[in-house]
Amino acid sequence: MKLFKGFKLLRRGSTPSTERTTQTAPLTPPASEARRGLTPLFVSASNLPLSVATVYRCVRLLGESVANLPLQYLRLKDGIFSEYTTSRLHYLLTVQPDGACSAYDFFERLVQEVLLQGNAYVVPIYNPVSMDVDRLVLCGRGTVSHDTINDLYTINDTINGVSGVYGEDEIIHVKNFTSPFDAKVGVSTLTHAAATLGITRAGMEEMNNRFTYGGNVRGIISGAKETVFGYGEFQDDELEKLARKVGRQIKDNSGLFALPEGTSFTQTSLSSTDMQFLGMMQFSVREVCRFFGVHPSFVFDDTSNNYKSAEMANVAFLSHTLNPILRKIEAEFDRKLIPATLAGKRCFRFDRESLYACDLESRVRYQTQTIAAGIYSVNEWRRKENRPPVEGGDRTLVSANLRGLDELTSPNNNTNTNAINTSSHEEEK
Repeated sequence: MKLFKGFKLLRRGSTPSTERTTQTAPLTPPASEARRGLTPLFVSASNLPLSVATVYRCVRLLGESVANLPLQYLRLKDGIFSEYTTSRLHYLLTVQPDGACSAYDFFERLVQEVLLQGNAYVVPIYNPVSMDVDRLVLCGRGTVSHDTINDLYTINDTINGVSGVYGEDEIIHVKNFTSPFDAKVGVSTLTHAAATLGITRAGMEEMNNRFTYGGNVRGIISGAKETVFGYGEFQDDELEKLARKVGRQIKDNSGLFALPEGTSFTQTSLSSTDMQFLGMMQFSVREVCRFFGVHPSFVFDDTSNNYKSAEMANVAFLSHTLNPILRKIEAEFDRKLIPATLAGKRCFRFDRESLYACDLESRVRYQTQTIAAGIYSVNEWRRKENRPPVEGGDRTLVSANLRGLDELTSPNNNTNTNAINTSSHEEEK
């Protein structure tokens, strides 16, 4: 791998990434997204998608679920892929990818960037002497401009100390669901869910206003010309004064207010019951969960939940939501950090067994079944559980309930069966 990287740098006549010439990268979204009208929704003061509880929970759940699983660097040895613990990549992926964050924070932020921004960019920084990967830098938000026509990435990340122009094979680019118009750039989940989030935010603001002012209503004050003081514009001014007075009384929660004779109050706002806020909020929760692929029970919307549905929701989450994200990250790391000559001898894999780290019952059941099937020995599982080996624990065990068809038709087997049947018949007598 070192020779491969060194040859690539010499062939290009370029220097390692830390010595690149600084170039200013535009902080605007890529032109390809702007042409499609799919500009990601950046988290700003005017747009806070994480203030929606369902979005916050879905993003945090997916980020933490991926970060909980260690990404292992494996090499083929004696026909078996085993963890390559002496490699520099092992330390970077399991302990500290960069000097500013741990492996847990790194992968949690990576998944958050993919969901909220549509793309996450990781720059491998190579040591110019050993040609090993020295750092894995997750670029900050808005510091990367992607030229999809020439497959070039312009980076200006002053905080992480990375800048320059990089080729497509030098950047680990993890994409969200892409648009059919451009498969090279991911689209933020928030972009697709913009309408649902808009309805949710509007409902939250309306509920806030209603609770702030005690659920008061809004309406129009009107009156006949012959009963309201003044005429023409003077009459309009008097009605405006009256409206402001009544508005102050409503906001002060005075309860009752008086109107002059001949004037009337017509309600224009719907009551909370008419707008069915609770039903609307439940609708928004389900809609947001559909966009993120998370079952409502994981965001604590378990009004119709039971033990069986919770179990099936967990299986669906692991199979249809979490595992595709894991495979996407694994495939991109394999493609960018492993040369083609070592493709069948090196690989990156998440340790999916850690999914059951806290589910002790499922973990013990899984361990028991793998031992009974001869997949693991007792001592292999004890080493995984950080337990000392036991005598005889290295033997591979198989359940004795399974027998071959040739054993059922052998003469010895018939004799034993007849003996057992005879013994059982005598006991019954």
